[in-house]
Amino acid sequence: MLQVTDRSFVALASAVCKPGQTVPSPCVNVCRMSPTSGWCEGCWRSIDEIRIWSTSDDAGKLAVWAEVEARQRAAGVAPA
Repeated sequence: MLQVTDRSFVALASAVCKPGQTVPSPCVNVCRMSPTSGWCEGCWRSIDEIRIWSTSDDAGKLAVWAEVEARQRAAGVAPA
């Protein structure tokens, strides 16, 4: 499990789309994979979720967002 210390909740509702995007990426530019959980310590995605992001359709991206938010809640990171 990720160690949680003063981390902001990564939420779809507050993410900003880049030009041409319909679903924004959860990336927060903290790209470090946790050896314990296997998730990025910044965006809470797995390496496979990161790898396929650019080729996923909107439904797939929204499913990843749901997982990202659920992982954070399970780790005790609460939305602001």
